[in-house]
Amino acid sequence: MVDVAVVGAGVAGLATAIQLRRRGRESFVVLERGGDVGGTWRDNTYPGVACDVPAPLYAYSFRPQPAWTHRYARGAQVQEYLRTSAREEGLGPHLRLRTDVLDASWDDDGGRWRVTAATPYGELRVRARVLVTAVGRLAEPRTPDVPGLDGFAGPVVHTARWDAGLDLRGLRVGVVGTGASAVQVVPQLAGLAERVVVFQRTPAWVVPRRDAEVPEAEREALRRDPAAVRALRSELLAELDAGIAARRRERPALDALRSRALEHLAAQVPGGPLRRALTPDYEVGCKRVLLSDDFYPALLRDDVVLEPSALQHVERGAAVAGSGMRHELDALVLATGFTTTRPPIAERLRGRGGRTLAQRWAGGMAAFASTAVPGFPNLFLLGGPHAVLGHSSAIDVLEAQVEHVLGALDHLRRTGPAAAPLEVAERTEAAYLREVDAMVAGTVWQDGGCSSWYRDDRSGRLALLWPASAAEFRARNARFDPAPYGAAS
Repeated sequence: MVDVAVVGAGVAGLATAIQLRRRGRESFVVLERGGDVGGTWRDNTYPGVACDVPAPLYAYSFRPQPAWTHRYARGAQVQEYLRTSAREEGLGPHLRLRTDVLDASWDDDGGRWRVTAATPYGELRVRARVLVTAVGRLAEPRTPDVPGLDGFAGPVVHTARWDAGLDLRGLRVGVVGTGASAVQVVPQLAGLAERVVVFQRTPAWVVPRRDAEVPEAEREALRRDPAAVRALRSELLAELDAGIAARRRERPALDALRSRALEHLAAQVPGGPLRRALTPDYEVGCKRVLLSDDFYPALLRDDVVLEPSALQHVERGAAVAGSGMRHELDALVLATGFTTTRPPIAERLRGRGGRTLAQRWAGGMAAFASTAVPGFPNLFLLGGPHAVLGHSSAIDVLEAQVEHVLGALDHLRRTGPAAAPLEVAERTEAAYLREVDAMVAGTVWQDGGCSSWYRDDRSGRLALLWPASAAEFRARNARFDPAPYGAAS
């Protein structure tokens, strides 16, 4: 038996484990289904994968990384940072890799979570007073429901499950999607493949990335001055958090963001049919604004075609678009995102009375403080409902959630092993959701004219996104307050 079981060894799970160790808590285990830590950064190895927020913001505030080689860290560098963090923080004895949680059920009588997981050596059973899920939103690739996809003659690969042995040189490749992964992978395939066809269901707003190598002298200066690293991180956080003004439709911030994107498009794509096809018809910020300096130039190449409609169906050696155009292809790359509002872990978590989290969320995702759910005592969700940012790095939000969990653990320790479990009431969650809905009102996410993965299709609510700044999330949710927790009603 352990005090804490953490599901997932990605950014959030490792942050939790590191802070547990730093606070002298050794009774915990981290259950990770993969063969290594890293989560999203372990799984996403497609050509061109990189962070889309400035690199200093993609390190823990308590483990700054002054040696990033580029303004935007490459995926392999982020993965190595996470792997190094786990090793140097002494997490090895607590990690259980290749351990897939099959079921986690609350035991009312024992006041514990009973977790069953599959390992290469058979079942592992764990009893824990507290369960923390840190499975992330970008963990389950979404494969589009397209007729004929299973019968395609060539390789079909999702960007989140890239095959390192896949050789696309000289092939005719279709890329499905124009989101964050697509704008990174398309420029890498252009010139490598004989022909690239990009299927665009909805154009994206794109702004300049302005990536560059960080000079060695600058990196060395940061290594010598930890205070400068902290100051840079704070400066960048404040700069990105200022972007919430545009999402709230505040002017001139909204107009400036829209103009920045339109000017970038005009500077890189000549006027005509292509530029018109790449111009969104919804408000800027309604979907995540993408950063790229080379996506538009890639689309101007003679060997790259933008198909301005969604993939409709697939034949053995071709893909047919909604426009009716038929494209002969040898391979398909699915840059189609992830299953976000229906995480598989929700089917495996059983709270009071055996009710699953998926059943609780049948009408849409919700959680108090973006972290706790009525009917699920001593369960804390990291990266769940309203814990995603549309304008900045999610790490600051995740660290705030970890602080909330640590505060809950401190409270449980003070009240003793026989104390009642922590559980929020229905009315408490409902009040929190009303607060969040009030924040959404008037923003680009409410009536910006687009659909996005931020929204839950069951409830229609903005279920994943935190509709305010990272600083506001921290102020609202980082400090644990026992008052909202108690007997459910």
